[in-house]
Amino acid sequence: MVSLMDDVTAEIFLRLPPYEPEHLFRAALVCKPWLRVLRDPSFRRRYSVFHRAPPLLGLLHRLQVFEGDPAARLAPTTAAPLSPYPDLCRTRPLDCRHGRVLLHVGVGSWHFIVWDPVTGEQHRFPEPGIPKLIYSAAVFCAVPGCDHLDCHGGPFRVVFLVTEDCTDLIKAAVYSSETGAWSTPVTMDAGCDVQHRRDALAAGFYYTPYVQPRRGAVIGDEAYFTLRYGNPVVKYNWSKNHISLIDPPTKCVYNVGVKKKAVDKVALMVMEDSSLGFACVEGSSLHLWSRKVNAEGDAEWVQRRAIQLESVIPVANSDDKPFVVGCAEGVGVIFVSTGVGLFTIKLDSGLVKKVAESGVYFSVLPYMSFYTPDRGTFPSLAEITDA
Repeated sequence: MVSLMDDVTAEIFLRLPPYEPEHLFRAALVCKPWLRVLRDPSFRRRYSVFHRAPPLLGLLHRLQVFEGDPAARLAPTTAAPLSPYPDLCRTRPLDCRHGRVLLHVGVGSWHFIVWDPVTGEQHRFPEPGIPKLIYSAAVFCAVPGCDHLDCHGGPFRVVFLVTEDCTDLIKAAVYSSETGAWSTPVTMDAGCDVQHRRDALAAGFYYTPYVQPRRGAVIGDEAYFTLRYGNPVVKYNWSKNHISLIDPPTKCVYNVGVKKKAVDKVALMVMEDSSLGFACVEGSSLHLWSRKVNAEGDAEWVQRRAIQLESVIPVANSDDKPFVVGCAEGVGVIFVSTGVGLFTIKLDSGLVKKVAESGVYFSVLPYMSFYTPDRGTFPSLAEITDA
């Protein structure tokens, strides 16, 4: 009878929304039988499988280089009692993915920390030794076949893409937590950016292939980032240690010879079919593209959606234009910033929600993970009630 009651109770708890984790914690404090059910590791696995996409628990953001480092904080979007942000000086968040946050830390010599805000676990490792002018990076789970619903504590990899100082060459390397070492850095072939260079020069810009310090996308063995001047996409295949360049959708490049400002605020994302997605705002419309590859290996950009923003995203004045600053994969959310604030747009419903005040949101980093009572710090009843 006790086993039957536990099964029924678990079935009810499975249906509590993951974006309101305080309900699970309140239930865990009601009685010991409920606590036993909720702290059973099997419940955590069933809960993540039932809901599929991890909820958004918090936000960090990256700034452009001249803006300096952002405030050292993970802004919570739920009442989940996450572990404190690492108490370190000169901390730059670079990426959030698969339950982990990648930080670049300038205490002593510059190094990296992969931090799990749910468990509080931290993993420190050195830079790859490439003189950096400007850079970006991605952290991701390294477990083969993982569905990335509950990756806490497992092995991970970090991809580092950089415009090398002095040489202006684009280089990349990958770190493995299993070996504790970086791969040999690889340089993008000079022929890859010939057309990119010509377009930038024709548009009247001094050419340097700046890696954009914004969140990239990871699909299988490939990591994707963007460059300045027309948003070409750099593809780094870390298993083959090879870099190549992909043209962006035609709407998002410079029109050579035409006096028109290019779209410079974009976001890469992983689409529902695991293809590469590209989001940008041109005029007052949000354009969403995906890159389709056929059986012969030929690829093309296909426009998936165009959303008019004039009536759904508030702006401060006529000169205040909305721009894309990120996405939350798996839940179909795009982040759009204006002078009024930071907003989310749910692609399935069109629902718009303000999630932060206005600020310098160059690239929003969404932290997404399931948070159940068997993880991290267990709060007191007073803390849950206050939340």
